Amino acid sequence: MMYPLVLDLAADAIPVAVTCRVLGFTTQAFYKWRKNPVTQRDFDDAHLINVAIDIHADDPTFGYRLIADELADAGVAAGENRVARLCSQERIWSIHAKKRGLTRKAGPPVHDDLVKRGFSAAGPNLIWLTDITEHATAEGKLYLCAIKDVYSNRIVGYSIGSRMKASLAVSALRNAIALRAPTANLIVHSDRGSQFRSTKFVRVLKAYQLRGSMGRVGACGDNAAMESFFALLQKNVLDRRRWTTRHELRLAIVSWIETTYHRRRRQRGLGKLTPIEFETLQPVVLAA
Repeated sequence: MMYPLVLDLAADAIPVAVTCRVLGFTTQAFYKWRKNPVTQRDFDDAHLINVAIDIHADDPTFGYRLIADELADAGVAAGENRVARLCSQERIWSIHAKKRGLTRKAGPPVHDDLVKRGFSAAGPNLIWLTDITEHATAEGKLYLCAIKDVYSNRIVGYSIGSRMKASLAVSALRNAIALRAPTANLIVHSDRGSQFRSTKFVRVLKAYQLRGSMGRVGACGDNAAMESFFALLQKNVLDRRRWTTRHELRLAIVSWIETTYHRRRRQRGLGKLTPIEFETLQPVVLAA
């Protein structure tokens, strides 16, 4: 934009017409810009960029395609090519993207590791573990975010969806909070996945005075107790057959968790009791 230069030179007594002629545009174009320095297109682009930055901050795994989908949900109309151009201009890229000359490190933890592989608790609702797993169907991938109470190994909350967004983790956490009504200072431990580092997830933790905890990058042992549940799910449900639809697999996951895992599968670590039996028979009253 050379129009501001015309104003600067005019302040030094150089005629507008002369400056416009030298710079190669008409005086009419200059006066039109002066009347409205910011075009509607520029304003719309700036608004779109702000919304895209907020979406990406909530889930850094999102590239321009997923951001374009979220913009539509937010009421911002924009073509995918336009979103791609503006995201590239502002360097808004998925953390999984490989850009020439650009190296990316694992996201920084937003919480300290408060568990340190100490997967035991004296009572319920003291330490929760959470993670996300995925499985393919003929329709595409299905994602499960589950939350497990270390005390009884019970799955106290979960959320299932077709996209691995921050809202998946938030929904699982809200589900667990609604069912268990935990008191303040309960620890919620996860890996450093972007969903658990998102603004939305951290905001829910703070709202209910829960303490976030995160393991190290690439250290699967830091959340091994959660991985053991996913291994059982993989063996008993996910790998048992080929799944045609997401709905079909969703029903199978819910059925296995609520009937088999919670009420039928006895665990040696719980004295050969099921998670439901362990919580019921122990002389501990659930936090209310």
